[in-house]
Amino acid sequence: MAEIAHLAGVSAPTVSRVLNGHAGVALATRQRVEAVLREHGYRRRGNEPAAIIELVFHALESLWALEIIQGVEQVAREHELAVVLTEMQGRLTPGRAWTEQVLARRPTGVIAVFSELTVQQQSQLAVRSIPLVVLDPTGEPLHQTPSVGATNWSGGMAATRHLLDLGHHRIAMLSGPTQWPCCRARLDGYRAAMDAAGVPVDPDLVRVSTLYVEGGLRDGTELLRLPDPPTAIFTANDLQALGVYEAARRAGLRIPDDLSVVGFDDLSFTQWAGPPMTTVRQPLVQMGAAAARMIIALADGQRLEQHRVELATTLVVRESTAPPRQA
Repeated sequence: MAEIAHLAGVSAPTVSRVLNGHAGVALATRQRVEAVLREHGYRRRGNEPAAIIELVFHALESLWALEIIQGVEQVAREHELAVVLTEMQGRLTPGRAWTEQVLARRPTGVIAVFSELTVQQQSQLAVRSIPLVVLDPTGEPLHQTPSVGATNWSGGMAATRHLLDLGHHRIAMLSGPTQWPCCRARLDGYRAAMDAAGVPVDPDLVRVSTLYVEGGLRDGTELLRLPDPPTAIFTANDLQALGVYEAARRAGLRIPDDLSVVGFDDLSFTQWAGPPMTTVRQPLVQMGAAAARMIIALADGQRLEQHRVELATTLVVRESTAPPRQA
């Protein structure tokens, strides 16, 4: 610490305040100390970390988040760790206040779910030997950042192939934001299945929507108003699919008689939808558990066998899909 202080031109107590995330250090000074810490590959030793796992979400508006929390909590409980939850109210990157709080708490590790930390934030955690795992990264994760996801491409392909096997050709796709790898992979899986079947993709049937009921309702309504509407719609998540259900109801269409619908995630409400929803099961509880186990291994100084873990998705066929109605 004395050497870092000398190189940064500050006192050792100032370096200590930066390392512990304490206030009272000018921003320019903090950035200069952080730069020296990064440049010299400083890793903090000593002082046991707090017995907590920090779990950061961009939003907590869905059962999707609850299932991940359950998986993290199961593993944390086995290792006598608590879980601290932060919701960023739709923002993808935590703010400075969160960073300072985490550095001060010095948790066992941080799991960022559908979020992205800046390079500086990742460096601040690394300097303090706080491991980071990203679950469903919103961007391409840095090579050295461990991450957990699902086989989104094969899930998208399985859903589309199911509709093709039923005889559908006018198959629409409601994607989520395509800059997010999981959404892009589901869309690519849809395109791959259509291409393999020799069925051209009509650009009018592919829409980039929001991952909420409102997005499925809005874009599903537009699709069903086309002169040649789709006979089936595959959505990037179950909430979009629920919005499509409502769009079909308002259009006077019956599912699956007039329109087949496939979701993605297999959240608990899908089996109680009317009719029960065909969807792609994403193992969200297991994904949360896998991320927690990676954090614990890293905190114990173990080397990970894999820096990128992808768990298998599964098509769950229920009653929202059927052969298309003949003209």
